Amino acid sequence: MPELILRLVRFFETPHGRKLFRYSMVSVVSTVVSFAVLFLTYGVLRLWSEVPDTLIANLVATVPSYYLNRNWAWGKSGRSHLLREVVPFWSLSVAGILLSIFTSSEAKHLSDVHHLHHFGRTVLVLGANLGAFGILWVLKFLLFNRLFHVHQTDDAELVEA
Repeated sequence: MPELILRLVRFFETPHGRKLFRYSMVSVVSTVVSFAVLFLTYGVLRLWSEVPDTLIANLVATVPSYYLNRNWAWGKSGRSHLLREVVPFWSLSVAGILLSIFTSSEAKHLSDVHHLHHFGRTVLVLGANLGAFGILWVLKFLLFNRLFHVHQTDDAELVEA
């Protein structure tokens, strides 16, 4: 077990490990933002139904996600490249938002079938939102790692050392 921990520490000291850690932390931040907005708009204020509340929450969370990923995780600065950065990021983000809207609608339907109170509905809608974006997390990391032209290093040698 200590050897595994040592190997993980060595991995997170590599450029690829740091990038993965930073990407993960950006995902944590955007998830917290999305959950907070969704909980507030759907769970507390009951502004609209699950679909518009999910849409608003995820749109709000996507803006800081783009800038944090671009600047912190991939180390890019200056103007964003429309076709190589902005369009692919927002395309996958919209795909995630559409998937989260679908899963949130299904969660609402499931809560109706089981006659759950509003708190139970809120928990299901939040879980559906998390699940939808969890599905796209790895895909986005792999894709944007290539799109932002981050140079790969041979991290395997550093981990095995």
